[in-house]
Amino acid sequence: MSGFTVDELLAVENAGWRALSESRGGTFYGPLMTAEAVFILVNGAVMTRDDVASSLDGAPGWDSYAIADARLIPVGDDGAALVYRAEATRADLPEPFVALMSSVYRRIDGRPRLALYQQTTITH
Repeated sequence: MSGFTVDELLAVENAGWRALSESRGGTFYGPLMTAEAVFILVNGAVMTRDDVASSLDGAPGWDSYAIADARLIPVGDDGAALVYRAEATRADLPEPFVALMSSVYRRIDGRPRLALYQQTTITH
């Protein structure tokens, strides 16, 4: 078992969404990510920790977001994935951004560290 709870990882995810909403995503995610971590975005971009840390501060912030249907999937003794549906809005986007998210965490030095984050667009 991973030792993570869904509430613990949801708290981290909500903190990340708040940071993105406040245009300080780089400051938040840089220290959270492991050295080898990547973000895989819906547009096919793969961003390293350095990419994320250097590019997300000052990015347009989300006006609102909602997380639903969160599930925790244990991944070994020190890891877990949190999978959920997210919907977010921003003034410069014509429609809400709706996607499935998966965030894989490892516990390092007693705290969650993000090892992999992936977005998958929900299409109708």
